[in-house]
Amino acid sequence: MRPRVSIISIGVADLARSVEFYRDGLGFPLGEDDSANGIAFFDLEDGARLVVWTFDFMATDTGEPVGGAPSITLGHAVSSRAEVDEVMDLARRAGARIVRDPVTLSWGGYSGYFADPDGHLWEAVWIPPRYGWADGRYEGTD
Repeated sequence: MRPRVSIISIGVADLARSVEFYRDGLGFPLGEDDSANGIAFFDLEDGARLVVWTFDFMATDTGEPVGGAPSITLGHAVSSRAEVDEVMDLARRAGARIVRDPVTLSWGGYSGYFADPDGHLWEAVWIPPRYGWADGRYEGTD
């Protein structure tokens, strides 16, 4: 098995509000919108997708009760410190709650956190090239 995360699914209270936040606010390209069934798909780089589901649809599909944001963060790695600031400003204008303004971290990175309308935490982060990152992508540390 090759380790890969290609679909990130998050439960939301209000699908229309979340579609507006991600599509109109953050500029994520909407791939499929099946709002009638409580789900929408956003196309990410490298064939990955962010899927937003209503809590009810997610609970029906998984067979588990859901609701509220889990204790995870979603990371958006970018190419520069300036781009972290740009992402945070974009999120602020989209209506995100700023959890932590960007700061320089003890190990040299630079990041800030925001929460989407349902409280899912996103980190906008620049990671120095010495850790194997370039242009917002992990390329390994040979």
